[in-house]
Amino acid sequence: MSWTWGLEKSDGESAGRSEAFESRSDAESWVGESYPELVEQGVDQVRLFEGEKEVFGPMSLHAEHDGG
Repeated sequence: MSWTWGLEKSDGESAGRSEAFESRSDAESWVGESYPELVEQGVDQVRLFEGEKEVFGPMSLHAEHDGG
């Protein structure tokens, strides 16, 4: 089974899919390394899929501010 990231705008509109990865750890490593470029391309959040099944997300690519 392959692992992919669904790329989305903040309103949930699709911005495409990542390349396919052989393992979850490979997919997680890729998003960890690629998130600055994804944000520059207008991607706000991602969802992780195993095949067509969503297994994680949505996860924001923007830093959280705690306000304090």
